[in-house]
Parts: sequence; structure tokens; C-alpha cells
Amino acid sequence: MQATPCGPSSNGFRICTRCAWRRPTTGSGLAHAAALAPARDVDGDRATRIRSQVETRAGTCERGVALWRALTYNIDENDALNGRIRVARERTIERMKLMYRRELSTLPEIEQRNILIALEAMTDIESWARMRDTYGLSYAESCAVWIRAIDRILPPTPNDSNSGTD
Repeated sequence: MQATPCGPSSNGFRICTRCAWRRPTTGSGLAHAAALAPARDVDGDRATRIRSQVETRAGTCERGVALWRALTYNIDENDALNGRIRVARERTIERMKLMYRRELSTLPEIEQRNILIALEAMTDIESWARMRDTYGLSYAESCAVWIRAIDRILPPTPNDSNSGTD
């Protein structure tokens, strides 16, 4: 059997049967996902910010689970993919810093870091896929799980004129 040369497929990935290696034809997959997820309700009350972040993250996960799995298929063999995945995770953490800055501001830097790491891991795309595929939760049920968990993990919101009933 002769291997087909690497070439773009209809889903935007190059697939080479000789090396069984997959990569996006451009670096635009993750950039596109980020562009579809602008920060919303940054100055809202706690419940609004948590709900907004969860809905944004859930939408990203829902759209990107197939791409994510393709990227991580040969992660151990490709430093460029490791870099892309690291950037995606860093973007998620930066977004959470923005969305939860009021709550995080009450903590020492190391505790902020630890909470952000825990939140990033909890809201990872594979976590979303497990809730949806393995446990059969609906989109709304999965969002509710994340909302409740994030609300429990974050410290109380400091009182100020922008906070709701926390």
C-alpha cells in the first residue's frame, strides 16, 4: 500500500499516512476560537461574570473539542503542538484573571495562581467532553455544573458598588 502525501483535508488538517502526524494547515484554529470568545460582562456582578465566562468557555469547548483532540493526538511527538496547547491554556487563565479579578484581588499572588490553575483544569476542554459525552449531561446541565463549582472555589467578592448579591 502506498502512503498518500501530506495534503490539506476538508477539515483544515494535514494528514500524512506515512507518519500518522496531524497538524492544522495554519495556526488559525486556536486564534479563530479566541476571536469567537470575546470577554463579556467583565464589570457585571459575580453571578453574571461567572455565567458569562462559563457560557463563553462552554461555547469554545463545544466548537473546539474535535480540533483539540486532533491537536493532542501526537502531543508528545511535537514541540510546536505543545506550544500551541500551552498558549491556549494561558489564554484561558488570562481570561479568568480578567473575569474574576475582584475575587482574586483579595488573595496573595500564590493563592491566586493556584485557584487559576484549578479553574483552568476544571474547565478544560476534556472536562467539558467528559460531562457531555461520558456522563450524558446536556449543554445547560454542564454549564450549571461549572457555574456551581466556580462559585464555590472563588473567594467572596469584596463589597463595592458593582457587586451584586454575593
